Amino acid sequence: MKAIVYDRYGSPDVLEQKEIETPAVADDQVLVKVHAASVNPVDWHRMRGEPWFMRTSEGLAKPKNAGLGADVAGRVEAVGRNVTYFQPGDAVFGMSIKTCAEYVRVSEQGVAQKPANLTFEEAAAVPVAALTALQGLRDKGGIQPGQKVLINGAAGGVGTFAVQIAKSFGADVTGVCSTRNVEMVGSIGADHVVDYTQEDFTRSGRRYDLILDAVANRSLSALRRALKPDGTLVLAGAAKGRSGGRPLLFLVRAVLMRRFVSQTVVPYMAKRSRDDLVLLKELIEAGKVTPVIDRSYPLSDVPEAIRYLEEGHAQGKVVITV
Repeated sequence: MKAIVYDRYGSPDVLEQKEIETPAVADDQVLVKVHAASVNPVDWHRMRGEPWFMRTSEGLAKPKNAGLGADVAGRVEAVGRNVTYFQPGDAVFGMSIKTCAEYVRVSEQGVAQKPANLTFEEAAAVPVAALTALQGLRDKGGIQPGQKVLINGAAGGVGTFAVQIAKSFGADVTGVCSTRNVEMVGSIGADHVVDYTQEDFTRSGRRYDLILDAVANRSLSALRRALKPDGTLVLAGAAKGRSGGRPLLFLVRAVLMRRFVSQTVVPYMAKRSRDDLVLLKELIEAGKVTPVIDRSYPLSDVPEAIRYLEEGHAQGKVVITV
């Protein structure tokens, strides 16, 4: 099968499309014939081996897992003997590793039935970004109906889902984005849209119950200025831009700060969850959440897709068709 692989850290130039063996499934896994995948910031962090502490799990000198991609949508090709939820032919979407390939093996817990009203390309845009938004708002942020919620980075992959999910919980949602994305962010349900080129939301005087920061372009002190005294700040992932390119230091500060301020500061990474994928499926089929897709690239052009994603201007998600 064809797959995108890399055997050293570096720029998108290290990525190659190669023929490799189709993976065999274990007892609790399913083999998925990939129709589409998508790329996320975690992919280029893994590709570059940055920040450095990631290499403690990814491989110090060179990557241990030579494939790229975490989102997948496709059809089940084969199932392990202990699998009970799926059978060959089922259309599924979910999370795994090395999904930029023609086939991928996935834990039974990592996939769910594909939303009936989405194409495979649309479904592939959902898992990582939408789970990050859902778990950040619900589990870490404790979102409640009527709360004032701000999404910083509302036009990106996580942000577009966060705006819609926050609305589905009954929140009053403010989205922060650039001028070119103001109309789009409003169209997906934001009650208020702040153009960061025209206004600094951290100095506007408005205060929020919950802020989900998906872009890491503000300091902790600036973000806390926009929080109510008992508000919650959720930091989605460990972005390269945090603390001047020192994300580990930023996250340590965030954890320590929780001991000394009444506001809650929560750094986190999304976790794989079939139950949450099922919830997202229900929200999508009910018309409450719709993926926003910026561009699609064929499998052979994954390096170009990563280059575009690294520029930081994608509107919603970047999808890979297989």
